[in-house]
This record gives sequence, C-alpha cells and structure tokens, in this order.
Amino acid sequence: MGQFINLTAADGFTLPAYVAAPAGKAKGAVVVLQEIFGVNSHIQSVADGYAAAGYLAVAPATFHRAQAGVDLGYTEADMGIGFGFKTAVDALPAPGVMQDIQAAIAYAGSAADGAKVGIVGYCWGGLLTWRSACALSGLSAAVSYYGGGMTTAEESARQPTCPVLAHFGNKDHWIPLDSVEAFKLAHPDVAVHIYEADHGFNCDQRGSYNEAAAKLALERTHAFFAKHLG
Repeated sequence: MGQFINLTAADGFTLPAYVAAPAGKAKGAVVVLQEIFGVNSHIQSVADGYAAAGYLAVAPATFHRAQAGVDLGYTEADMGIGFGFKTAVDALPAPGVMQDIQAAIAYAGSAADGAKVGIVGYCWGGLLTWRSACALSGLSAAVSYYGGGMTTAEESARQPTCPVLAHFGNKDHWIPLDSVEAFKLAHPDVAVHIYEADHGFNCDQRGSYNEAAAKLALERTHAFFAKHLG
C-alpha cells in the first residue's frame, strides 16, 4: 500500500520515510514512530492500517542518522543490534532525531492537505512520541505504546502541549508498574491505560503479542485520534 519517500530535516539531513495513503481524502495524518527494529514489515503494516482507517501515515526512519536501511526481526541478536543503534541516536547532539520527527510532522500535514497531525510510537518510538508531544510543533494528539523510559522522573518532568494517550502492560519488566503509577499522578490530564500484557504486546511478530490487549488499545487509539484529529 505504501512507498518510501525522502524527508529533509531542518539541518539539511535527508532520511527515508514509509508513507501509506488512504484511498480517498485523508481525514487526518499520523506519524508512526518505530521500535528499535527499524521501519520493518511490522511498522509498515501499522502504517498501512492507519491508511486503511483513512489517515495519511508517515513512518520516518529514525535510525538513519546512525545507520541506514535498518530492518530487523525480533530475535535476541536483533534486539542487541537495535539497542546499539538506539544508543547511537540517543547520543547525537541535540536536537538529533527530533528534527527528523519534526520533518515528518510537517510533511504529513502538508501531504494531507493541511489536516491535523497525530503521532503514535512503540517502545523507543513511544518515548520519542512523548518527547514530541512536549517539544515539537504541529501535533494535535499523541499516543505512546509502552514508551521505554518515559515514566522516569526526568521524562515525566516534561509537559505535553497536545492531548496524550499512553498504553502500558502490567507484565512489562522494562517499565516498572510503580513508575507508571507515578507518571499517572504527575500527569492527570494524560489518558493512561494499563493492560494485562507484556512489553511489545501490540506487535503480532513478537512472542509477547497479546491479541486482546492490542485490539482494545487500537480501538482506544482510533477513538482518541477521531476526537482530536477530526
């Protein structure tokens, strides 16, 4: 359904992004932020799903400043490789990858004829979604799935400038449940949902996939975007 295009960030850096367009006029646009596995077949299918729901979906390759063409699976080895790329991107001088996400937001709004833009991200992409909601311009809604690190005191100190929805799993050993509860207290305006699920529960290519949790989270996400991007 989609194709890769090139985006240009404010500093002139060029990166690829997977773009999936709806059949008719877009009712909004959604920027999709990858996990640590690249813009792989799963992330492309997520973007295709938002396009099928009527949104223009844009998934920027947020590893591109560290490594081009990342397309990993979900083995332990893949996880180690992806974590290395994440570490490299996180170490970039500010604003680093945030300017690539800003370029994706700008492109999404323009390509969707000025429609409102939302953002959704998974794992590392969930953390970047939270940061985007707090620091970038042009967003009308943000949805984070199990954002790794976003419940730390440092990240929780940020303040979003658009409505935020956050999904977490209560069996997630990467994100302690007490930190999620602290995040909820610090951000009463953020809609936080906790599922009987593990980290990565939305990804049907992972062993931690939880169909019931994924379905409910997606229903809530679609309702949230319908409310704020309509």
